[in-house]
Amino acid sequence: MGLMFEVSEGGFLDIDVKIVGPDNREIYKGERESSGKYTFASHMDGIYTYCFSNKINDKQIDADSHKLEEMIRELSAMLTAVKHEQEYMQVRDRVHRSINENTNSRVVVWAVFEAILLICMTIGQIYYLKRFFEVRRVV
Repeated sequence: MGLMFEVSEGGFLDIDVKIVGPDNREIYKGERESSGKYTFASHMDGIYTYCFSNKINDKQIDADSHKLEEMIRELSAMLTAVKHEQEYMQVRDRVHRSINENTNSRVVVWAVFEAILLICMTIGQIYYLKRFFEVRRVV
């Protein structure tokens, strides 16, 4: 089994880590670590507990719930804007796909028309050249 962690915010970026086995015996204990990777072999079945603690933090944290609520409102507004933008892009995609399919069908019809026209002109030229080089006998 293994454990990998990294502290990204708050205080001095350090925490206490403790791993406890199913028999309530401490397998690993680390203090004031900012990141770490620990692997161990589980020799018995059961629940292994990972405990992260930040009780030793010397910094005083001023909890301002108004700032957090404002950030949540801003995130919600941005998320709504992204949702509307995505819906708008889906509508544009459908419209452009329809235009593209319509244009493609017109190109196919035009190509078939040109092919038929070329075949008719080829047959006409062959007929004309045959008649042009035909020897007429006057009796």
